[in-house]
Amino acid sequence: MTGRSHFVVIANRLPVDRRDEPDGSVTWQPSPGGLVAAMEPVLRRNGGAWVGWTGAEGEAPPPFDADDLHLVAVPLSSREIAEYYEGMSNGTLWPLYHDVISAPLYHRHWWDAYVDVNRRFADVAATQAARGATVWVQDYQLQVVPRMLRDVRPDLRIGFFNHIPFPPYELFAQLPWRRQVLDGLLGADLVGFQRPADANNFLRACRRAGLVTRGNTVRAPGLGGERQVRVQAFPISVDAEAIGEIARRPEVLERARRIRADLGSPELVLLGVDRLDYTKGILHRLKAVEELYGEQCLKTPGTVLVQVATPSRERVESYRALRDEVEVTVGHINGEHAQLGSTVVHYLHQSFPKEELVALYLAADVLLVTALRDGMNLVAKEYVAARHDERGALVLSEFTGASIELPQAYVVNPHDIEGLKGAIVRAAGAPARESARRMRAMRRRVRTHDVARWASEFLRALERSGAANDHLLLLDDEGADLPRTGRVTTGDTSRSPEQERMAEESGAGDPPLADAGAARGHGRQVQR
Repeated sequence: MTGRSHFVVIANRLPVDRRDEPDGSVTWQPSPGGLVAAMEPVLRRNGGAWVGWTGAEGEAPPPFDADDLHLVAVPLSSREIAEYYEGMSNGTLWPLYHDVISAPLYHRHWWDAYVDVNRRFADVAATQAARGATVWVQDYQLQVVPRMLRDVRPDLRIGFFNHIPFPPYELFAQLPWRRQVLDGLLGADLVGFQRPADANNFLRACRRAGLVTRGNTVRAPGLGGERQVRVQAFPISVDAEAIGEIARRPEVLERARRIRADLGSPELVLLGVDRLDYTKGILHRLKAVEELYGEQCLKTPGTVLVQVATPSRERVESYRALRDEVEVTVGHINGEHAQLGSTVVHYLHQSFPKEELVALYLAADVLLVTALRDGMNLVAKEYVAARHDERGALVLSEFTGASIELPQAYVVNPHDIEGLKGAIVRAAGAPARESARRMRAMRRRVRTHDVARWASEFLRALERSGAANDHLLLLDDEGADLPRTGRVTTGDTSRSPEQERMAEESGAGDPPLADAGAARGHGRQVQR
């Protein structure tokens, strides 16, 4: 069964949040995020659909439109939320893919639920996609969807993008179902990653599984012959223009001034903005700042750290434990170094609208990004996009994808507390001219490589990769080739002379191709 959508996005979550109104009615509010900003114009131009989970347990609502997007919900039961989402996705894959900072757990019933839910996503998408449509699968929760979708709809262009790191083989080998994951991903025409290192880790895993690599393609078996699967790095970005527009609004500029006043008009404002997650290095950051306060390298009063920690996965025990440890640490620092009327660490365990975050970015002198492992870290890019005044400094972990694109930041190893302390002091005390030079270079990169360019480059590469497999199209009942009708229009992606000049000055070429691998198929049987 085919649908009418020529472009389909499959993601774990729909790009809307449910709101129960006082009168008992239900409304859907757009959720902010770079992925939504990137996909929205493509979906609108191509009559597309977004397939995902609402975030609530139980039956899914029928397909609906919200903010001019056609949304198709996938239901999840309470058991599936516990086993597929909290279990396999966030108790196994998330820690495994983030360098085993927390020990992953391997439960066969979690994997069973993961396969079942992935199949449901694939089945729903198959009914929505028009013949020859383009389908873009997003992230680690849905890694076996491409193969499942390929099996039932070989006519589709299928792309997959992994937003988080892909681990080295020595870690990936722990996964009992590693062959099934590789086979699932190789159902796509194009497999994208944040960094070349992630793509190479994936290809090495293929080779270690006995698969063959050649150039930038994977020669995977398919119906009718070998399929060509391409593997490449596509660093994701932010909607720099939209963030810059928010940052120039008079009310946001005024809010930034009020934030500094509410903090007591300190000489120096440090800022951290993270999900409350053990991969973000929040405790390392607090340790460094605490020692700088104790050594009087940061004046008290006179210096304030604002730490925003967005609530995350609060039903998972390791996240509850992290929250307790962070809050105890913040209390200890304030107990040791605060004075009456002068708090040195302001801890905000809550979510904020985009306008408030941009005001915080403008109020901060130094942004601290100390992730222990992060696929990209879009907060760093948002901060740069907001600083139209060319002020501010960025302390950035070398273990983020963003550090590859923003070498003008103060790049640090967050495990090296002394090095982190030194970077904070240098960033805080840098001359205005040096800070402006660094920020200008980073802003050029973020503006020329925004989220729209990320999406268009991926989709163009997917079109080329899929075209290499057109000769393998199945025949229909009449013996004729199935037609390709679902070409995706990505819009005009040409750059103006000014954009070309900025790209050249920042050394911002196209992301390098990773080596690629060819794979023989593996069964997807569930271990019992």
